[in-house]
Amino acid sequence: MSQLARLGLSLLLCAAAAPLAAQQPRPAAPRPQPPRSDTLALRAARLDSTLRAQQARLDSLAGRADSVADALQRLQQRLAEQAQSKVGSQLRNRVELSGMILVNAFYNGARMNAADVPGWVSRSQDTTGLPNASLGGSMRQTRLGIAVSGVRAVGADLSADLQMDFFGGSPASGDDRFYTPPRIRTANLRVDWPHFGLLVGQEAPLVSQQNPVTFAQIGWPGFRGAGNLWEWTPQARATAEFGGAVRVGVQAAALDPVQVKDESYSSPVAADAGEKSGKPAVEGRVYLDWGDNDDESVVGLGVHRAWLATAGSSTLSSQAVTADFRIVLWGRVTVAGEVFSGQALAGLGDGGIDQNFGPQGQPVRTKGGWAQLNVQFASGWEAGGGYGMDDPNDTDLLQTDGTLPAGARLKNVAYQGHLHWKPGGGLLLGAEIWHFQTTYPQGAISASHVNVFAGVAF
Repeated sequence: MSQLARLGLSLLLCAAAAPLAAQQPRPAAPRPQPPRSDTLALRAARLDSTLRAQQARLDSLAGRADSVADALQRLQQRLAEQAQSKVGSQLRNRVELSGMILVNAFYNGARMNAADVPGWVSRSQDTTGLPNASLGGSMRQTRLGIAVSGVRAVGADLSADLQMDFFGGSPASGDDRFYTPPRIRTANLRVDWPHFGLLVGQEAPLVSQQNPVTFAQIGWPGFRGAGNLWEWTPQARATAEFGGAVRVGVQAAALDPVQVKDESYSSPVAADAGEKSGKPAVEGRVYLDWGDNDDESVVGLGVHRAWLATAGSSTLSSQAVTADFRIVLWGRVTVAGEVFSGQALAGLGDGGIDQNFGPQGQPVRTKGGWAQLNVQFASGWEAGGGYGMDDPNDTDLLQTDGTLPAGARLKNVAYQGHLHWKPGGGLLLGAEIWHFQTTYPQGAISASHVNVFAGVAF
């Protein structure tokens, strides 16, 4: 082949190869490298932590949902119970029933003026050879109460309250105490505006607003005849109160002038010397008050005056000046009490040891008071003790010959100690000891009263 022919063949082969080269694919891009194993572990840990946090939140929400469901179930049960036990009212007022079923067992070291709820030691002890000590039981201090509230009238809050027990009648002895009839203790109707209130009903005297803590002496309040002027009396009362955290109050009351003690009228429902005077008893009180509910403390000063009819147109007076207090310390310690000085106070609640007039007709002057310390502990326990005294003027008890009657009570002192337990559910358990020392012209006679109780409050 000639040189020229070889050159032409080379050119022809180059021309044929050019299109083939243009049709060849481009090289592929490099693939990404897979992540390292430590990066995958970190991501897995983060995802696991997130899942755990979400699960904890779900568990918390589930727990809260269960708690809400339980609370709703308890609320529904309570509402159902209340619907079954609801006390109805025609006027749709709020009516609450309360009370206390109380059983008392007692022991007396000597003959007392009342076996189950004594106030002093009797002078006439048994001389027939029988023991003067006694043991017994009673349920007549059981109480019932009805309260009406939630009403508005004449622009004020209207409320009413009735408290009863089974301490009525005059049991002579033995099983008479087992069947005593119901008795009204207190009953009142109240109308209260922001700074002024009116009360009408049967209540404790305005000048005697405190009572000791006791479950042994409820039918007659503790320290009667030993410093407590307790008599529940029909009355009309007005109160004006001003202030905020510390309040100042002024009170006035007109009371039934009952003076049934030592009267000679044959019928127990006849008018007595106080009512025959034609004048009501009057009382006034000023007080300083602070705190609320169980933490409320108060200090008050009061005056009492009543008139007693005598033969002719003259009258004798029953009068007293008083002070009362209730001080709460640290929320668990309470000190309460009263003091008084006056004359002819038997009708105000056994003042003068239930002696209104002396043998010569003169009003018996007397002075007295009581005080009690009560301490509340954990788990419903409370304990305390108190002292009370009434000391009539001996000269007002003299007979015309200058001697004292054998039965004249010259002084009465009472000491009290208690231990109570309220474990819950309204259950009440406890014991009290009362020691009395009553002085007569022949000397002092002492005796103790031990009382153990169990009850349920509702």
